[in-house]
Amino acid sequence: MKKISLILGIIFLILTFTGGCYVLMNHGQVNAGYAVVPGVWTMICFSYYRSGKRH
Repeated sequence: MKKISLILGIIFLILTFTGGCYVLMNHGQVNAGYAVVPGVWTMICFSYYRSGKRH
């Protein structure tokens, strides 16, 4: 389960940067949710991975 959360975290991190670039290329005229929503899921996945690694 820890490995899956790490892989999902990396995928969502890539989506976050891709969404951020998309928003910047459109000069902020598109919804910032393209970068924020995957960013939230990135934090969730990495926090689950880190908490699972301690125990």
